[in-house]
Amino acid sequence: MTENVFPVGVATGVGSWPGDDPREAAAIVVGELPQLPHLVELPGRGLGADMIGRAAALLVDLPLDTSTTGYRVAQRPGPVTRTARDLLTRDLDALEEAWEVAGRRGTDQPVKVQVVGPLTLASRVELVGGHRALTDHGALRDLAESLAEGVRTHIADVERRLGSPVLVQIDEPGLREVLDGSLSGVSILQAPRALPEPEALAVLQSVIESIGAPVLAHCCAASPPLDLLRRSGAAMIGVDVTALKASDLDGVGEILEAGLPLALGLVPTSAPERVPGWRDLARPAVTLVDRLGFPRRTLVEKVLVTPACGLTGAGADWSRRALRSASELARAFADGAEFD
Repeated sequence: MTENVFPVGVATGVGSWPGDDPREAAAIVVGELPQLPHLVELPGRGLGADMIGRAAALLVDLPLDTSTTGYRVAQRPGPVTRTARDLLTRDLDALEEAWEVAGRRGTDQPVKVQVVGPLTLASRVELVGGHRALTDHGALRDLAESLAEGVRTHIADVERRLGSPVLVQIDEPGLREVLDGSLSGVSILQAPRALPEPEALAVLQSVIESIGAPVLAHCCAASPPLDLLRRSGAAMIGVDVTALKASDLDGVGEILEAGLPLALGLVPTSAPERVPGWRDLARPAVTLVDRLGFPRRTLVEKVLVTPACGLTGAGADWSRRALRSASELARAFADGAEFD
């Protein structure tokens, strides 16, 4: 297992951000998340800027283009791949500038980058014939290997630019669909089969082991496959607390019993009618550890606070407020505040 060096008792963001200005986004994230800022994604810029587009900028010798239904593996780099790489460069330039302004260069201050996981990527990317890459074992393997190599290069680039250690978040929002076989196909008779859990686990493990940096395995979908995530080799597991069901509690408990910390999504991703205070935001986490029988100091020793998921659908004002609320909640946990 990767050595766990993810900070706990602090706050961070999940990844996506509203708008299309990388300099403004980087300045806000570095300012509002002093202990674990992250490189944002700005999907509002269009093709090449979303989660799969970011992967297109990272994949090695496996260019992506688009079809009428989504992203597709291409023979050679085209406009989509070039756009994705250009957008990533702009995002890194903006983060580097914000890092310099904040005086963080050359410190031990970590920064987090996000990348779509290999299983979700293979479920969203098509092969030439229109089938999902997930349906072809060779294509799935090639995507996973290309992704891991690209992330390693990405980490080295960010470390060089910032002079700081880099942590990696792997996003697998489509993992449950992959395991359940609930994805659509090119026809009703050609829907992708459910990928057996041992095969899915082996793919995810291979990427996490190959990256060479601490990994947070994140799934903010309902009914996340917690047992698979726990065994993936990740240093931390991230979930949306509001998406957890009673049947998920044993899996959460097993993660904590295994010594793994949790990134808990506790702050809403869209502005509520009434702005919640830190006690309101803390309640689901406090209830969770109480029901599992863990001491409340677990919230300091084993928890990283995040928004419930990405903030791309939130307004600019609430996005900033969400990060601030996450930091306030993390400080309340660290200060041993009373929650009753």
